[in-house]
Amino acid sequence: MIALSNSRSHLHASTLRLFSSFMLEYIRRRDRSRGYFSDRKRGFGAKGQNHYQESSSLSSFVNKPSWGEQKPSLYACSESEAEVGGSEEDIDDEFAFLSSFRMTGDTSPEIEVDESEHRHPLVRETCRLIDFRTSWTRKLELELRGLLHSLKPSQVCAVLRSQSDERVALKFFYWADRQWRYRHDPMVYHTMLKILSKTKLCQGAKRVLRLMIRREIELWPADFGCVMVSISRAGHLKKALRVLNLMLRVGVRLDISICNTAINALVEGGKLEMALRFLERMKLIGISPNAISYNGVIKGYCEQNLIENAISLIEDMQLMGCHPDKVSFHTVMGFLCIEKRTDQVRFLLEKMSTEKELLPDLDTYNTLIHMLSKHGHSEEALEFLIEAESKGFHIDKVGHTAIVDSFCHQGRIDRAKDIIDEMLIKGCKPDVVTYTAVLNGFCKTGEIDKAKQLMKQMYKHGCEPNCVSYTALLDGLCRIGKSSEARDMMNMSAGWWTPNAVTYGAMMHGFRREGKLHEACELVSEMIEKGFFPSPVEINLLIQSLCQEGKPDEAKKLMEECLKKGCSINVVNFTSVIHGFCLKDDIDSALSVLDDMYLNNKSPDAVTYTTLIDALARRGRIEEATEMTRKMLQKGLSPTPVTYRSVIHHFCQQKKVDELLMLLKSMLSRQSFRTVYNLIIEKLCYFGHEDEAYKLLGKVLRTASKIDADTCHILMTKFLNNGDPLGSYRVACRMFNRNMIPDLKLCEKVCKKLVLLQKTIEADTLMLKFVERGHVAAKTASQSSPVRHEVQKSEPHFIETKYKVFQQPDSVPFL
Repeated sequence: MIALSNSRSHLHASTLRLFSSFMLEYIRRRDRSRGYFSDRKRGFGAKGQNHYQESSSLSSFVNKPSWGEQKPSLYACSESEAEVGGSEEDIDDEFAFLSSFRMTGDTSPEIEVDESEHRHPLVRETCRLIDFRTSWTRKLELELRGLLHSLKPSQVCAVLRSQSDERVALKFFYWADRQWRYRHDPMVYHTMLKILSKTKLCQGAKRVLRLMIRREIELWPADFGCVMVSISRAGHLKKALRVLNLMLRVGVRLDISICNTAINALVEGGKLEMALRFLERMKLIGISPNAISYNGVIKGYCEQNLIENAISLIEDMQLMGCHPDKVSFHTVMGFLCIEKRTDQVRFLLEKMSTEKELLPDLDTYNTLIHMLSKHGHSEEALEFLIEAESKGFHIDKVGHTAIVDSFCHQGRIDRAKDIIDEMLIKGCKPDVVTYTAVLNGFCKTGEIDKAKQLMKQMYKHGCEPNCVSYTALLDGLCRIGKSSEARDMMNMSAGWWTPNAVTYGAMMHGFRREGKLHEACELVSEMIEKGFFPSPVEINLLIQSLCQEGKPDEAKKLMEECLKKGCSINVVNFTSVIHGFCLKDDIDSALSVLDDMYLNNKSPDAVTYTTLIDALARRGRIEEATEMTRKMLQKGLSPTPVTYRSVIHHFCQQKKVDELLMLLKSMLSRQSFRTVYNLIIEKLCYFGHEDEAYKLLGKVLRTASKIDADTCHILMTKFLNNGDPLGSYRVACRMFNRNMIPDLKLCEKVCKKLVLLQKTIEADTLMLKFVERGHVAAKTASQSSPVRHEVQKSEPHFIETKYKVFQQPDSVPFL
């Protein structure tokens, strides 16, 4: 019995080991086939996942060869790389492999998702659960997982297309791919790549393509085109073209669509010459360019203002076996409209109808009308509108509105109003957008009465004004100082229209401009209560107005209320409040706001510190200003020119030169300032400390520039005005020693003062230095020299010399 029991136990253990081995092998194969990513355990709504950039694990999933190696891989193109594209030779070398492709006349099939799928209850419920991703729970994830297994492939595609943020769609794609007993259908991969082609998320597009290659899903040329577009949008033109190389390696045949994508990528990257070479290479390998290929080149010509080349290409297309289509002509005519070259537009219209057998249709005239109106050529746009209607085309209210808006932007409101009257006569009923354009024009010109009459006319013709219409009228009232009337109108909006954030913003600025700050603050509170949050710029304008009125406490209260209720408050708002307290010399309150910044995780910038440094130094708290400056440097912030000027001004005012020089040594190590010592000398002269300024003259004379000469002249003038011509003489001599030429007129004044003080030798030496350098000619004694007159009065034995002054600038830095 014991032996039988032991054998059964041994058999049971062997069975368990065999089953465990089987399960481990099954899981390993499953993970290998499905791709086991490093973030597998993280749920769709897991916290800590960045919604705005992919995890670093995406690029470190598997160590694969780079773009330039033998095996196909998509790892080499990093989002953080600064390379926008290689040289033209490098990119042109990439075209050489095109001859290795096998051609196919087939085009990639299109993924068609029925619009009714977007309204399917399962799709709508899935999208609703995805919207709760910021507050994700285990229960919601289980519910979403159950819905996922009930969705058909077309419905999964509908869910991806329904996301307004492509990053959310990509994250849902990854999450679904990790779920147990679920595998994406090939059409889901194609749809995801199509969505990513509209973004710069090239890492996500490469990863999806990599999964398709690994799982041996059928690849279409359009899939590679989507990846190419995404990479080119991210600015990596050279790496985008290398997608063609990858196509060759994985055995996907080249078709015309991927070639057109490459041409458009080159044109968008500003590489028109390479696009033309790519076009020629296509012909060599047997791919005939179609109208889309040439249209990309035509667009490139137009963007580089080579309109004549674009027109020539259109004429040559038929000779190359490809007939231009309407897009070819519309592209050129659109760029001609920008420059108001209507004669050439009409020439192309005639060429379309006669030579190319492409009759201008409604789309042609709509393109002309919108392009001309957009660039301010309203009269020309109106001419084409009349021409189109004379040919039997019906230009709808959208085209009329474009012309009306163009006239309004030019200030020709009455002409725009006439067009609306003509629309009514022709039976083309203007909509609220048309009326609002004219209404806004009247309000901007201050014609509020006409704006009110137009609003009555809107009701008369059965067109109810919307929020935009009323906001334009309220803004016009606020601009002419009638914000109270605008406020009354907004209070009566219940049941008629609903104010939005723009409405409240216009009202707030109206009260602020009129100085009604209390009403403006109340409006902000009401705005927040109704779910509209003012922007940091709007909050800052109101804070600055309160501080200018001497009410920094109310400004701080407003900022704290906005911060408490979830408004976006930035460092500029805090700095404005700090500046308000500094204007009232309330330094302690300003420092308290600085502490609040740290508590709210807002890092002060150089402007914040400069504001506090200036306030502390202005109050004579030099030690605290020094400590604040050192604290700014420790935070890694660089002093601005305003910081330097503020520190130098207050330290020089209190004659703290030694402390200033020590502090500047630390500041200059962080951020250089070319004229720092010039500024110190000028400030010391301004505050009457010319002796201290003279000690720093050597710092300025090192470079001997025009700015340094001006600084020396300021110091000489200061010595001269204080009755110390010898000080001016010493400065001038030091300038000569550095091959700098002082101002001659200033030196003549110095010489006169020296002679009056019986310092004739110094006066003579100073003028002889000009003679030595060729700026004064020594001739026979003359009685006309003012210096000589003074000399003769003081010392008759002075050597008579005539100084003739040549024309020269005020100062010549170098000899």
